Amino acid sequence: QVQLLESGGGLVQAGGSLRLSCAASGRTVSTDLMGWFRQAPGKEREFVASIRSSDTMIYYADYADSVKGRFTISRDNAKNTVYLQMNSLKPADTAVYYCAAGSYSGTYYATRSYTYWGQGTQVTVSS
Repeated sequence: QVQLLESGGGLVQAGGSLRLSCAASGRTVSTDLMGWFRQAPGKEREFVASIRSSDTMIYYADYADSVKGRFTISRDNAKNTVYLQMNSLKPADTAVYYCAAGSYSGTYYATRSYTYWGQGTQVTVSS
């Protein structure tokens, strides 16, 4: 089992920045794929960003088109923590953000690729 705890959400004005953190505990060795998703009221949960490691310990980051160039995902293995740096925030980024972990099998953007989920943290961007 893997437990995920998100933090760092809050209220920010458009154009501002936030950094989300996701601390993982438990059997983290089984989770080479870490991702962030978000869900706005009345909408489906959508992929935001992911980071995965290869057998040669090279890390690959992927982003949804809507956040590319504004958001950056990173991980600190020593702390078992994944971060999502969000810059140039827009009101459309308002949502509950979820951290997720899984084992990469070829698809990084689908919720089915992730086994473990955090409780979510609210991000609200005012105009």
